[in-house]
Amino acid sequence: MKKEIYLLLFAFVVATACDDNRRIDRQEYESGRKDREVKKINEADVTRKAYEMGDEISTAAQQELMATLTKAIEEKGVEGAVEFCNLEALPLLENVGQKYNATIRRVSNRYRNPNDQPDSDEDMILSAYEYNMENDIKSEPNIQKIDNDQVLLYTKAITIPGQLCLNCHGEPGKDIAPEVMAKINQLYPDDKATGHAEGDLRGMWSIRLPKKEVIRNL
Repeated sequence: MKKEIYLLLFAFVVATACDDNRRIDRQEYESGRKDREVKKINEADVTRKAYEMGDEISTAAQQELMATLTKAIEEKGVEGAVEFCNLEALPLLENVGQKYNATIRRVSNRYRNPNDQPDSDEDMILSAYEYNMENDIKSEPNIQKIDNDQVLLYTKAITIPGQLCLNCHGEPGKDIAPEVMAKINQLYPDDKATGHAEGDLRGMWSIRLPKKEVIRNL
């Protein structure tokens, strides 16, 4: 009787071990399959998708900003729009970025908010856009790999479209009313963002896209 019990226990252990091996093999297979699928995605595919995502995000952010800014001007005048930008522009961009798991900035050497100064990854690209503007060369969107190739930095030039923006970024006393200029000086004592004309380079979009997020969207 004892011998039969031992045999049954041995059979159970063997069966369990075999089952575990099957589970482990299945897990290894699934992991290997996923790795093979990732390897099929080449760098050209990733870069192309990053351009598409950058275009979509920058367009969505620009539309959101302009719509909200227009509403602020209609409700509170240009002075109210200056206060809106001071308080709401950055949170608005953060909200858009969260929808895409991206980080969005507007960068400029002629900044209004000191937080908009370019960092080391953005500086040379912005300088290239400035050079293009000075030499009447069209600036195209750009992709750079940063952070050990784990992030794709999408950039696109921002230009002054017309009078709506010149109300705050044009010539003081001509485009910018005295009371608006006073509000700008109050909120941004180190402002460098006036004196622009229509078509001028205002800065650039800087959008950081995690590579794994780009791959996920392929």
